Amino acid sequence: MENFNWTEFTKRVAITSDLSTVYNAWTVSHDLEKWFLSKAVFYNAFNQKIPDKDNVRSGCKYEWNWYAQNHFESGEILAAKGVDFLEFSFAGNCKVQVSMRNHKHYVLVELIQKEIPLDDRSKENIRLGCAFGWIFYLINLKSVLETGNDLRNKEVELLGMVNS
Repeated sequence: MENFNWTEFTKRVAITSDLSTVYNAWTVSHDLEKWFLSKAVFYNAFNQKIPDKDNVRSGCKYEWNWYAQNHFESGEILAAKGVDFLEFSFAGNCKVQVSMRNHKHYVLVELIQKEIPLDDRSKENIRLGCAFGWIFYLINLKSVLETGNDLRNKEVELLGMVNS
């Protein structure tokens, strides 16, 4: 494991959809709640809640919750290009970059989580845990956008599920 990169990882998925729909899935509260979160709230620079059908912008703050998890995340939108790129703080001081581009009849989504600390807890919970989690959520994004099927476990009493 001496050559293993503990500080970042990349995950990719090809989705049969259009670029605008995929971008909105990442930047609109209402759409994030269809595949990723139980509750997504964004606030502008004046700490006012952004309407749940509006796209988030750079400099906004977020508060996110998940189904069947006792987990809450807050952070900042570092960049939102309005078409094909989003960057946000995540899991403390980490950064997540999501880029999207058209390729034939797909939208290719690439997620990079980087600046992961090198302590053992971060290696386990962020590097390995987030990488595992993003795999599921990217598959769920594909499922929701292509078929309408949400694969998430929403039952609190079913802990430790791969789809939670």
